[in-house]
Amino acid sequence: MIEYYASCPKGLEQLLAEEITQLGGEFKRETIGGIWFLGGLSVAYRVCLWSRLANKVLLPLVKSSVANDKDLYELIASVPWEDHLSPNGRLWVDFAGTNRFIRNSQFGALKVKDAIVDRIRDRFGVRPSVDKENPNLIINVRLSKGKATVSIDLSGDSLHRRGYRLRQGFAPLKENLAAALLYRCRWPEIAADDGALLDPMCGSGTILIEAAMMAADIAPGLKRSSFAFEHWLNHSNDVWLELREQAQERINLDKIPEIRGYDFNRTVLEAAEFNIAQAGLIGKVRVTAKPLAAFKKPTHKPIDTGLVLTNPPYGERLGDLEQLIPLYRQLGTSLREEFVGWKAGVFTGNPDAAKNMGLRSNKKYKLYNGSIETELLLFDVNETQFVNAPAPEHILTRPSDPYKVTEGAKMLINRLAKNKKQLGKWLKKNDIECYRIYDADMPEYSAAVDIYGDHVHIQEYQAPKSVDEEKVKQRFNDIVAAVKQELQGDESKISIKQRRRNKGKQQYERLNERADRRELMVVEEGAAKFEINLWDYLDTGLFLDHRPVRLKIRELAHGKKFLNLFCYTATASVHAAIGGAKETVSVDLSNTYINWSKRNFELNRLVSKNHRFEQADCVKWLNECREGFDLILLDPPSFSNSKKTETVLDIQRDHVSMINRCMDLLLPGGLLIFSNNLRSFKLDESSLSHFEIEDYTKKSLDPDFARNQKIHNCWLIRNK
Repeated sequence: MIEYYASCPKGLEQLLAEEITQLGGEFKRETIGGIWFLGGLSVAYRVCLWSRLANKVLLPLVKSSVANDKDLYELIASVPWEDHLSPNGRLWVDFAGTNRFIRNSQFGALKVKDAIVDRIRDRFGVRPSVDKENPNLIINVRLSKGKATVSIDLSGDSLHRRGYRLRQGFAPLKENLAAALLYRCRWPEIAADDGALLDPMCGSGTILIEAAMMAADIAPGLKRSSFAFEHWLNHSNDVWLELREQAQERINLDKIPEIRGYDFNRTVLEAAEFNIAQAGLIGKVRVTAKPLAAFKKPTHKPIDTGLVLTNPPYGERLGDLEQLIPLYRQLGTSLREEFVGWKAGVFTGNPDAAKNMGLRSNKKYKLYNGSIETELLLFDVNETQFVNAPAPEHILTRPSDPYKVTEGAKMLINRLAKNKKQLGKWLKKNDIECYRIYDADMPEYSAAVDIYGDHVHIQEYQAPKSVDEEKVKQRFNDIVAAVKQELQGDESKISIKQRRRNKGKQQYERLNERADRRELMVVEEGAAKFEINLWDYLDTGLFLDHRPVRLKIRELAHGKKFLNLFCYTATASVHAAIGGAKETVSVDLSNTYINWSKRNFELNRLVSKNHRFEQADCVKWLNECREGFDLILLDPPSFSNSKKTETVLDIQRDHVSMINRCMDLLLPGGLLIFSNNLRSFKLDESSLSHFEIEDYTKKSLDPDFARNQKIHNCWLIRNK
């Protein structure tokens, strides 16, 4: 019997232990984020193929105390790697952890690689190569509490990546977490009794597809292109092929009951349909564009029982409790009116909002969606569970219109008309569809008004505390009234984000937003297309003031290697790629923005191994980078102290060190474009006098930002 380790998302350890036991493994012990189990090689293969919950399956080789890099080298060199990797093979090291001597993962990985290569070269006279994309062996090393655990990674890419989800919406649910929700809701038993599954906010369809795969007994690993163990010297191909053949024979699509998903956003439903097709489930899983208020049982055939399972948006995407209440009220209303006798599961990061459903949950499970602590609330939908049910409320219902055309609104209408006329020829000549038409031109009406195609985005600026709150509200209402009168009469195409006082970190309120609306748009800028979201975030995905900088990058990028730090949605990288950049690297700490960046590349048909995305702390990544670049964009926030990183960024304090580091990475003849939006920023030219610096700020502002030349600063910096 061999001891293995299977990792999983935090909170799924017990479920994973039960699953692996059913797959033939012998449970040994549980850790945070994984379990240890015993079994033969066939058990490890079976877990890789069949586990719906695991991330990784590792084969530990050795564990020992490591005080410094020399100890690490000697530990690794003691392992008989020639039993696992051929002398001319390819390896990759996945290293995590630090101590006083091993201060970053790259250094630790380098030491591990050196020890393996040196051992094999000393014995055979040839050395294996390093290959991240197509290795024969992946070595996993975890350094924690003074000890290093060295393992062979049998799975390779995380097992939650089944191979069918090639498109996704915002904040997608990982496949193994979706499977865990289904297990907790006892979906396999419901499906066996021919119960239906409905998801009223299905997004890109992950819950639906995982449910269908469970019902049809489809092994989650069958769609994957490969597993890491297939290139390992000790791989038993006969055992593996037999397991795959058995899995193929078990598939029974006729066992899939009614599975349907709904979402208001047609764009994300296109992604769901694509993923359903990739999973081979066309005709078995159906999705329809429908708002939450219209959520009812399907009427094409009688369905008596089933499960409603959904992952509504919560604070990270839609803001505070106040904004989420209408959504949860409507969900509760739909369940009480349409689904009595059914089971329901609501996976939420905002359980306080769920209290507005008017239903008492009969069970709760604490889970984690990434780093967000969440709860899965289970409900038996029957009258005995109804509690404090609010009166039915259609979430599209609006109060009477507060936006009347006052004398102040009339002045704003005149200003908007004037600005539109002044910009008209420039917009037509340059074929610009996204631009700023008003930027606090009249100081008492303090907001930015931006045009995105046929939509309008209004964002209020912070009013001085000396101004009465009621006066602030009235002035903002005047702005909205003017926009409706002059720019866009269809209120559904106006996105409103209004400042509120004393509301903690969530300072904005979207007065006109339905809580179930997650509608995306595609806009054009030159030859590029970008996905934007006017509703769910403070920023839309496209910083309009940086349009000239992006177009400059497109001009300069041909044949160049381009680095985009703090890339946001990688719009500059898209322009660089369109301009003929041979490589682009886009770095951002936010997984949401990295996924958004990838979609922008897909939208422009630029997906290539030459275009990389790195989710990382940009400051740390920059300091550890050992690559050279021809063109770098450094556009950091003014200040950042994200919980995801220990780094605290203050651009006024830190800009000299960051610029120096970027200049170290520039290849001969290279260019750094440095920009920031701190109005009080002062470039420390004396500390940077050894560089050639050109103030590019005025040239980087188009006519729509000529009224506010403090919107950003920009410099072109070269080595002398």
